[in-house]
Amino acid sequence: MSEGIRIGVLVSSKGNKLQAIIDACKTGVINGGIVFVCSDNPGSYALKRAIRQQIPAFVVDYEAIRDRCLQKPDALQVPADCDLDRIMASQKILDESRENLMFRLTTRLAAEEEMLRQMAAYPFDLLVLSGFMRKLTPYFIDKVNNGHPTPRIMNMHATLSPAFPGIDGYGQTLRHGCKIAGCTVHFVDYEVDSGPIIGQYAFRIEPHETFESVKKRGIMLECSVYPKCIGLFAEKRLRLRRNGKGRIVVDILHYYNHDGYL
Repeated sequence: MSEGIRIGVLVSSKGNKLQAIIDACKTGVINGGIVFVCSDNPGSYALKRAIRQQIPAFVVDYEAIRDRCLQKPDALQVPADCDLDRIMASQKILDESRENLMFRLTTRLAAEEEMLRQMAAYPFDLLVLSGFMRKLTPYFIDKVNNGHPTPRIMNMHATLSPAFPGIDGYGQTLRHGCKIAGCTVHFVDYEVDSGPIIGQYAFRIEPHETFESVKKRGIMLECSVYPKCIGLFAEKRLRLRRNGKGRIVVDILHYYNHDGYL
């Protein structure tokens, strides 16, 4: 690809948002193209979407790696440049015994090391999580950001953050009795769905609605707005700063002439 940004995509399931990103690259909503698709799920339909578009696609099977580590725990090693103590201090993973925590963390790191190895064949400017159902460690996040002034991992979360982090966002929204649902596009940090917010988009939940109808509307909204946020990154219109509370926030720059931004 000679023009625009190079996008890598991590995905776990159907790839609806992946398809929206592919289409947006074709229509010019995103000035760029997808250089690889990686899934943790060998059965992911997103892989077929990528192959149909002649996009390089590969699998890093977390479950298979975990099973191998269970069979041969003595062979389990963390990356040589990884500081486990720093990771556990930087990121809350689960409240469990240190032995279980270490196994969970080291198997995740083994999968991430393999993912980084395969990704290295496809240089990219932005890594997009498109329904990727694995929590990334600080080791992986730091490797991808690699000193860049702007974070390089973007995610779509199915709630209006910081409400309801984690899985089943629309279900959590409905069970809580919320009248408004929505989604949040954000940069990824060490915690769950908590990074600097790029955009938030909402819709009213009607009294007659079911989980299925709310989720369907939510996914349609996600597929519409996620490519636009990626497009802002491609146009270098996202600027990070610290607000009065010391939290990192994202400003969207607007053109005012040919020489700069408002």
